[in-house]
Amino acid sequence: MNFNIRELRIDETPPINLPLNTDPSKKQVEEFLKHGVCFIAEVIGKIIGVILLNQISSNKLEIKNISLADDYQDKGTGKELINFTINYAKQKNYSYICIVTGNSSINQLAIYQKCDFRIIDIDFDFFRNNHDDPIYENGIECRDMIRLQMEL
Repeated sequence: MNFNIRELRIDETPPINLPLNTDPSKKQVEEFLKHGVCFIAEVIGKIIGVILLNQISSNKLEIKNISLADDYQDKGTGKELINFTINYAKQKNYSYICIVTGNSSINQLAIYQKCDFRIIDIDFDFFRNNHDDPIYENGIECRDMIRLQMEL
C-alpha cells in the first residue's frame, strides 16, 4: 500500500470523523487532538488514516487513537501506522509506547500483540462505568479496558 504519513499542520482542520469511528466520545477525541500530536495517512491528498499520540510521561508515549477509512482496513495499513509510531517514539527517545483498547476489539488486540505490545493491565468495567450507553463490537459488549505496552 502506497501512502504518505505526515503530521497535521497547525492551519489544517483536525480530521475528527475517522477517530470517531473507533472512539464514540466526540469530547474525548477533541481533547486528544487538542493536547496531542496528530499524524495522518493520505493517498493523493485523501486522508485514509489518523493516529493520535500523547506524551504521558517523560519516557512514555501513548497511542490515543488509531483509525482507518473502511477501504484501507485489513490491508496492513494499521500495522504500518503502528510501525511509523514506533520509529517516531524511538527518534524522540521514548522508552515505552502504550495503547488501550476494549475487550471486544478482537482484531485490534491481535494486531497490537503481533506488533509486540504486551498486555499489562485490565480496567474491569471501565466502559460500563464511563459511557452512558453500552458499546457492542463483534457481538460482544465492550466492558473492560485492556492496556498494552511495548518497551523500545
